[in-house]
Amino acid sequence: MWTYECETCTRDFGSQQAANQHMDALGHWEPRIECDSCYATFPTQEQVDDHMDDYDHWLRRFECETCTSRFKTQNACNQHMNATDHWAPTFDCETCTRTFASQNAANSHMNATGHWTPRFKCDVCDLKFQTQNGALGHMNSQMHHSHLYCRDCSRGFQNENNLKMHLNSKIHRGTTVPCPFCKVGFTTASGLSHHLETGSCPNAKTLDREKIYKAIRQRDSHGIFTKNLLTFQESDVETIATGAAFNGSSYECYLCHREFNSLRGLNQHLNSPTHSQSLYHCPNRSCARDFVSLASMFNHLESESCSFIRFEKVQENVQNIITGRQRLLGFA
Repeated sequence: MWTYECETCTRDFGSQQAANQHMDALGHWEPRIECDSCYATFPTQEQVDDHMDDYDHWLRRFECETCTSRFKTQNACNQHMNATDHWAPTFDCETCTRTFASQNAANSHMNATGHWTPRFKCDVCDLKFQTQNGALGHMNSQMHHSHLYCRDCSRGFQNENNLKMHLNSKIHRGTTVPCPFCKVGFTTASGLSHHLETGSCPNAKTLDREKIYKAIRQRDSHGIFTKNLLTFQESDVETIATGAAFNGSSYECYLCHREFNSLRGLNQHLNSPTHSQSLYHCPNRSCARDFVSLASMFNHLESESCSFIRFEKVQENVQNIITGRQRLLGFA
């Protein structure tokens, strides 16, 4: 017959259940739970906890991240590291949430994954790039260089001259240069001059390039910008090209050999000031440029290419140059 012994005393029982009831009642279970530090064992966790509390036998499982101190609880360890600034330094990835024990390890991770924060900004927009070359490539393709960008219009330009032309255009300048005869506004002095020299003004239809030159030349006796021509004769002759100007593929100017798609285009060219006598020169003595029209001279000055006068000054003085502060006689 099987017998079941008490784990502590010598009593035997006919069943395990009876033995368990006996050990429960008398506390005769064999101790199974050990103290973290000494060899003492206890039948319940509560009893071993009481023992370790009484004798400070808790195993110090929580280590300081910097020194060799150990602690029974994570909270106690944290308090120590806060008080002594013993938290281990952590090195964050600049993009994801991973941290590393050394900067070298963090750098290796960011090199491998491309997680470096982009440091090179576009001059204009909010984009950033990993390399300076990447930023330059973007700015070149999008014309986002700050010194070539109009922020008012959100437009980029290929070079400084294009930007300057844009800033001096109607978009930014408006039409503040009025025709003295019909009062239509123009953006530039060259625009007003072209309007008058081509006979486009409805209130001064007989005015043209030659008449404007003669009127201005009378006031510019020192030849500040008009050429002192020994022979000058107004020409009312219209030059007309014929089909003989066709060279087999286009209509060719016999003077400059420029080619045109139509006979009309060639005739417009021949009757333009292109091949006419130069009437004006740049007022800058160090600039040797001559011009066939007042408009072309103004356009040269407006470009500031010879650094003689600012664009704004040209616009301020155009009325005085054209009218001498009064209307040109005979064209009112």
